[in-house]
Amino acid sequence: MIFLKRANEVAYKQDGFRILVDRLWPRGMSKEKEHLDLWLKEIAPSTKLRKEFGHDPVKWAWFKKEYKAELNNKIELLQQIKDILKKHTTITLIYGAKDEIHNNAIVLKEILEQY
Repeated sequence: MIFLKRANEVAYKQDGFRILVDRLWPRGMSKEKEHLDLWLKEIAPSTKLRKEFGHDPVKWAWFKKEYKAELNNKIELLQQIKDILKKHTTITLIYGAKDEIHNNAIVLKEILEQY
């Protein structure tokens, strides 16, 4: 099972293996209190793509297409997450975006479920 959670939400044991999937550390979050198992910043959208998107819902379809294209070049990172899923029945992708509907973790989860 793959779950999504904002970085500022409380960590629970039920989250399973927790992976931060953002290139930048979420603002105001303590590394000690976050309870992350892995920070996989390389799986995040490129800086250029992130800045061009700017979490603008109008650009969502474009962002999804571009981020999926970037993920096509990150097969080894996708496989790393899939291997983690084989060892842990649950993983939670942690993201820092305020927008819970338009963020890279949603796209990543969709790709992982199809991969």
